[in-house]
Amino acid sequence: MAECTTLESLLEMGFDRNRAEKAVAHTENQGIERAMDWLMEHENDPDIDEPYVPPAENVLGSTVEQSSSPQSPSGTTESAAENELQELQEDSKRGMTEEEKKEQVKRLEDLMKMRQEERRERERQEEIDREKQRRKQGQEILQVKQKLQDDEMKKLAELRRREKMEDRLAKQRVKEKIARDREERAQKFGGGSSSTTLSSPPSEAPQLSSPESQGAPPAKKDYDECRIQVRLLDGSTLRAVFKAQEPLAAVRVYVQMNGANGQDFNLITPYPRRVYTDLDMEKPLRELGLVPSAVLVVTKK
Repeated sequence: MAECTTLESLLEMGFDRNRAEKAVAHTENQGIERAMDWLMEHENDPDIDEPYVPPAENVLGSTVEQSSSPQSPSGTTESAAENELQELQEDSKRGMTEEEKKEQVKRLEDLMKMRQEERRERERQEEIDREKQRRKQGQEILQVKQKLQDDEMKKLAELRRREKMEDRLAKQRVKEKIARDREERAQKFGGGSSSTTLSSPPSEAPQLSSPESQGAPPAKKDYDECRIQVRLLDGSTLRAVFKAQEPLAAVRVYVQMNGANGQDFNLITPYPRRVYTDLDMEKPLRELGLVPSAVLVVTKK
């Protein structure tokens, strides 16, 4: 009988009788391939070695037609394996010599090894696919973070560019006003009498008016720029010029881009000692008393 041959083949391959009987019963005696698949899938079950109790209607008594019914092949390897098993079962119906039985067991063992290798290869491929997906997700997250950082830097750069442009325009307007004032004074005092007595007062007038023309520099005591020197952790220094109305965060970003090496840090002033907090980062340099120049020190958090 084919049923007995399936069980005997499993026993000859070294499977425990209890496990072999369970495999034949749970697969409804549909062939040696199904039985081996069941054994490989359930070899780690906690109850695999419990004594097998056959049901009231013994599935080992199933007809040979059920076990030898043709299966639709799902692939080249499975179809070849199925055909080979069918041939082995056909051979088992005939009387086999001891040599033929050994040859059959060897072929079954080779087939089992092939199926196990296919399963391991499939699991390796699935692991590779999962690793690729994980790396892809990590790269996408890094790209999003980099884009956000680039956008923030572009905003700061655009803000500084606009402030510099506004500062140049303001300086240009001051220069134009000074030029107009000089031209007006020249027209006012340049057309008087040629006598020395009359011309002497105009000569004094420019001298008296020179303090007016020199009044612009004192007004610039309200400095528009701030020279910052930063001492880094390795002892090197950075120097840069910022606008007086720029926030302290602009200095922090400059240090991060040019010398922080990715480390988190604090900014402090040595004298009088002051540690700048996150709230201070939003305050202008003028409000923090860092205008017209200051020395900051980078310390580890």
